[in-house]
Amino acid sequence: MKLATTTGDFSAYTDSQTDCMRWIREAGFRYMDYNFGMDLSRKNGVFGPDPGAFLADVLREADRLGASFVQAHAPMGKPIERGAYHEDFVKMNLACIEACAALGIDRLVIHSGYEMGISKEECFARNRDFFMELLPAAEEAGVNILVENFNKMCVDGMYWIDNAPDLLALIDLVDHPFFHAVWDAGHANMQDMPQHEALAIVGEHVMALHIQDNMGDTDAHMAPFFGTLNLDSLMRGLTDIGYRGYFTFEAGNFFLPGNRRRPSGGENRLLNPPLELRVRAEALLYDIGRTVLSAYGCYEE
Repeated sequence: MKLATTTGDFSAYTDSQTDCMRWIREAGFRYMDYNFGMDLSRKNGVFGPDPGAFLADVLREADRLGASFVQAHAPMGKPIERGAYHEDFVKMNLACIEACAALGIDRLVIHSGYEMGISKEECFARNRDFFMELLPAAEEAGVNILVENFNKMCVDGMYWIDNAPDLLALIDLVDHPFFHAVWDAGHANMQDMPQHEALAIVGEHVMALHIQDNMGDTDAHMAPFFGTLNLDSLMRGLTDIGYRGYFTFEAGNFFLPGNRRRPSGGENRLLNPPLELRVRAEALLYDIGRTVLSAYGCYEE
């Protein structure tokens, strides 16, 4: 497997995707996950005034760096909410599909939705309808839509697709050749089922990964070995299902985000670690990935 990580790793340091690309490449990564959520929050990039020119700049920078994009993540939202918001959200995801085609990306992660007060059956039905609105465009563009296992939440009156059996059930319900799964190891670490057993359920539908760690209680997005994730169970599961995709990190909280720190009383010089320290941490993330894959004889440059 080859190592990849998300451009969102450096979202605290810049509004520029090309800046993120340079720092990720400096840390050793050649393969990247494009984070569309960063563009949406800044109202630039793909969601800026000239998406075509922007994507051309991204491709030129990737070529200069010797890097490439292997998957992408659509912005978070409320996909099963109805009304005008829903129409806008669908258009936004269609724009992401179009951008993926321009960047040569064939795997786009789009989260399923949830809503208070609806049944499990209606939750599944609304999610099916949402994804079916996107899949004709995705198929035409050659972009697989990947849905992930959510982090575990216990909220009365709300159904949340957070486990392997439900993930497979949604994939089977949609039943489309361009609709598959991304496996989030950190989300799965919040469940009781061991990773290898859960992966065996989803099986060949797993076309991408989000590798992150936590203490089993909150969705912390830490680096592997910093939490309770059992990497042997994960690697056993990936080996058993014959996974050959990228080993893609989503561990942006290598350092705790600044907005999680206690109030400073006015000084913020150390709210976030200096950029050079964050780049060194990114290089350590690469080394962690290389160590994990090498232990199972599947590391590739």
